[in-house]
Amino acid sequence: MFPYTAPVRDLRFVLEELLEHRSLALPGFEEASPDLVEAVLEEAARLAGEVWGPLNASGDRQGCSRREDGGVTLPDGFIEAYQAYVDGGWNGIGVSEALGGQGLPEVVASSVQEMLHGANMALGLCPMLTAGAIEALAHHGSDALKETYLPGWSKAAGPVP
Repeated sequence: MFPYTAPVRDLRFVLEELLEHRSLALPGFEEASPDLVEAVLEEAARLAGEVWGPLNASGDRQGCSRREDGGVTLPDGFIEAYQAYVDGGWNGIGVSEALGGQGLPEVVASSVQEMLHGANMALGLCPMLTAGAIEALAHHGSDALKETYLPGWSKAAGPVP
């Protein structure tokens, strides 16, 4: 399997030249400076290329298996790679700060997901259920549910079981 090299240059071109993201900054996203976006892209590229990418082929070969207790055994290295994702705060990159996330524009979060999915689609699917739950609860949950769950889900903090 070839090593994964994230298309940072291409993503930067799309963000800066095609979307002109600096001129489209909506209220609440003023902090997403070009320097910050560049740092986010570079660090996501490192995670994708050095941590997630090397597990792609072995993860496909090994696969997941369901245990008798209903749990799932993931391929070797997936838990540690997901833990690196959690520790880096990537789960809440596009979630508003009011909900416990980092509050970056969705286009930046999508660029990060593009790299992670490109490096390892199987592992990239793992955070998607949480992202969907955050979105559903943020738009349709009661204030009590939001206060209880969103800060933890957005940070995805702590050790991965």
